[in-house]
Amino acid sequence: MKSVFKKNSKLMTSFLEFTTASRAKLAGLALISIPLISSCSDPASVGLELAPGNNQIGVFYEEFVLDAQLVLLDSFNTVNAVNSAVLVVGNESDPYFGKTDATGFSRLYIDATKDRPTDEAILDSMFFNMDVVSVNGADLENPKRYRVHKLTEPILDTLYYNFDALAFQADAFAEGEITFGEDIRDTVMRLSVTEEFQEELFGKITDEFEFQTLFSFRNYFPGIAIKATEGDNTTIGTVLGANTGIATYYHYAGDTVSQRYDINTSSSRSFNGVKSDRSGTPTEVVTEYGESYPVSPLVGMKSTVAMALRIDTSPLDAFLDTLSGVTFNQVLFSMGEIESQDEENNPISGMVMIFVDQNNEPIKSTLNSSALYVQTDGQAQVVLDSNGDKVPSNVYANAAILSYVADEKTYLAGITSHVNAIYRGDLQRQDWLLYASTPQTGDDFKRSLRQFKVNKDKVTVKVIYSKTR
Repeated sequence: MKSVFKKNSKLMTSFLEFTTASRAKLAGLALISIPLISSCSDPASVGLELAPGNNQIGVFYEEFVLDAQLVLLDSFNTVNAVNSAVLVVGNESDPYFGKTDATGFSRLYIDATKDRPTDEAILDSMFFNMDVVSVNGADLENPKRYRVHKLTEPILDTLYYNFDALAFQADAFAEGEITFGEDIRDTVMRLSVTEEFQEELFGKITDEFEFQTLFSFRNYFPGIAIKATEGDNTTIGTVLGANTGIATYYHYAGDTVSQRYDINTSSSRSFNGVKSDRSGTPTEVVTEYGESYPVSPLVGMKSTVAMALRIDTSPLDAFLDTLSGVTFNQVLFSMGEIESQDEENNPISGMVMIFVDQNNEPIKSTLNSSALYVQTDGQAQVVLDSNGDKVPSNVYANAAILSYVADEKTYLAGITSHVNAIYRGDLQRQDWLLYASTPQTGDDFKRSLRQFKVNKDKVTVKVIYSKTR
């Protein structure tokens, strides 16, 4: 996975040296400040739902809290939503995260070799179509309204970041509303185009200059900005391609059927820009990029705004220092239940756990300088480098996933192998940054406004272990 951090990040280029810290020194201090919720409890009465077969004598259950802090990641690249080509369009208001306004910016595309209507053509109608592939929000039984504006400056062949924006005309040239019922989540919206714009554009289409080449067209029409309406509290994902763009219907005298000319977003450069106003909310204190903020009692994450969580894993050291001669049957990292949100406002679906240093920068592998992730259970946690030394494995495809379990409103990740590696001294414990991306679903942090909130005392590690005889 490519760097997900700020464009000016100075990321570490080598992993911390593997030296086994003295757990005895850590335990005394950590156990004073981080009390265990339960200790050495009888497995016959607690924790068995984690491992139902482990109710034999000598099996123990522990649960303890990991501190979570808010981190606002610096601007990251959202050009074509980083290979997914989805425009994020939404306007949301939340008492914790504040007001969030997401605008999708894109160029338009024409095939200059395609036949165009001539000046004898008669305009029938014109629409702006949007290929909606995802909907997330509140009160979806009520109509949601969207507008399309013409850019007044071009989208350049450069990188654009989540807090970037371009100027556009104040008046929209296309506008319309849709009600996303239970059966409408994947649809093509049809927005009405103003008569004034229809006349202007159709005149240009039949002209010989503006539509002669793609470059002359983009000089005339730099691109579009798609906006949602304040108060709708809904975000959509609009995919670029043949189904998103301007459809013009026309005919000639004597025709019985209209012909169609398309200006679409195929092969078009795009990016997502977000405005976030957190004033008057608990998160208004989060102002500096890359800093950790101990907001209480709730913490949370919000995609594209880049509000992430740093997890302090030091209680693992304190816990492991109390053990000797044990086998870990199951270790779960858990967050939740999360705070209730609208049934149709789906939370972030999954996250990876990135090893980070004290500055919230990813710790990088000595093997290939890529970021290090907690590896999933059953996969190698460490590998040998060219010198025969053990170093952390960094296979992104094998990253452990903190997945959302909808029925329990809880995020869960198995970290048994990870904790075993720390306990054996093969792996040095690191703090984690939770990032909304998985190898299966892609980078949700760059193509939605999904969010969740959770009470800090519900960020826990649950452990079932056996004492060896």
